[in-house]
Amino acid sequence: ALDYAKAQANPENIRVLMIESREQTFRLPYQRKKLVLLYSAMRHYALQLRESGIDVDYQSADTTTDALRAHLADFKPDLLVTMSASTYIGRNFQRDLEQSLHIRTVLLPNTMFLVESFNPYPDPKPGKRYVMENFYRVMRRHHRILLDDADQPVGGVWNFDKDNRKSLPRSVVPPEPLTFLPDALTEQVMQEVSALDRHVGTPDGFALAVTHEDAERALNDFIDHRLADFGTYEDAMSAQHGVLFHSVLSPYVNIGLLTPMQMVEAALRAYEAGSAPINAVEGFVRQIIGWREYIYWQYWRQMPALRDANGWHGTRTMPRMFWDADTPMNCVHHVVKRLIDTGYTHHIERLMIICNFCLLAGVNPGEVADWFLNFYVDAYEWVVYPNVIGMGMNADGGQTATKPYIASANYIHNMSDYCAGCPFDPKQRTGERACPYNFLYWNFIIEHEALLRSNPRLGRNVLGLRHLDAHERERVQEQAQSFLDELELYESVRQK
Repeated sequence: ALDYAKAQANPENIRVLMIESREQTFRLPYQRKKLVLLYSAMRHYALQLRESGIDVDYQSADTTTDALRAHLADFKPDLLVTMSASTYIGRNFQRDLEQSLHIRTVLLPNTMFLVESFNPYPDPKPGKRYVMENFYRVMRRHHRILLDDADQPVGGVWNFDKDNRKSLPRSVVPPEPLTFLPDALTEQVMQEVSALDRHVGTPDGFALAVTHEDAERALNDFIDHRLADFGTYEDAMSAQHGVLFHSVLSPYVNIGLLTPMQMVEAALRAYEAGSAPINAVEGFVRQIIGWREYIYWQYWRQMPALRDANGWHGTRTMPRMFWDADTPMNCVHHVVKRLIDTGYTHHIERLMIICNFCLLAGVNPGEVADWFLNFYVDAYEWVVYPNVIGMGMNADGGQTATKPYIASANYIHNMSDYCAGCPFDPKQRTGERACPYNFLYWNFIIEHEALLRSNPRLGRNVLGLRHLDAHERERVQEQAQSFLDELELYESVRQK
């Protein structure tokens, strides 16, 4: 938007309006570190603009509309230029500005996503399923990424996911990601956020980048120290090492401190230099131009219906243990405790610890989505709704993912060290020490056997019922129901 304005007018006739909206701040009891990241990044950017000679009107207001009206009254601009919002509600709000505020408005494409300039499927057919793998290949071909001279994938295959499923050996110690000491501006934001009385977490220990320059340093640190092993241990989980070899760059790219292609090009340079193997680089590239872009595309394809999708008819609110980490389930305790402390866990823990449990336990997908929006520093509607409601909760009729990602404790046992310190036994299906993931998993299979059997990707799951006689099925269902009846639920924070 600023580049567009500079092309239309002299710098002295340009003023940037930035808004901290109290309505947005209190929409949910957000993780305090998320608010620190957003407001510190905004204030640092405002400072950089002013230092470069751009006039900035930085407002704190009850609502975005209040700030806009005050700005128009004070400065009387003849043109409002803004980048298209990444959310359905936000974009509708922008489209109404010209009529509601009586000012000529230019709405520019969103530059934070590659599909805004190249859409692989601009006119998707209603009801047709578009899988991420095909989407990803179209994106790679269009952007000429990891292709040989014959237009074929480097390494002979498009996807090295089969090489990226190792658990973390005890002898491997992942390097910690780069952190940043808060400067005076960030410390001021931390003090303000600390005073908010209904929000979760604490600003203490905030160590994220809040400028483009520091986000670039974080990117380079990942490329230099963790990318090489990212692919191999991408699916691993660890009680001791929360981040493992993940980039922790999503908080930055999701607010524009980095661009998707900037991250891709950094990984490609590492591959060309021989400092990162193909399985790691391809896996990282797939997360960006594959999953991230596909998720954004699915968001716009399915909204507004996606918000309330509930294909498995979940009715519960989020269990209290996902708010306070108070549970003997070791995996849930560690993941939620880390989330409360940092605002971050990696994507396998989000999918296979949190969403897996919530789907098996019959939690309403919208409740899960708003919980994610509340807790994660990188969570925004466009990424949460397709990832959580669509993929994690499989609530959209299979539009985002072709199967529900459900698993028993065996998956967690194989891919993590969580079970070693847990009072529950991942090998027991029922009984006093049986892991809840086990009897909830088999209860879900029993309850939805007919529907699951119709999905060719879940044949092995349903076939497992052959090992459960009628008595064992009854025990599974009784223990699952007893557990769910006693599960303490938290009050709903669902946005209206």
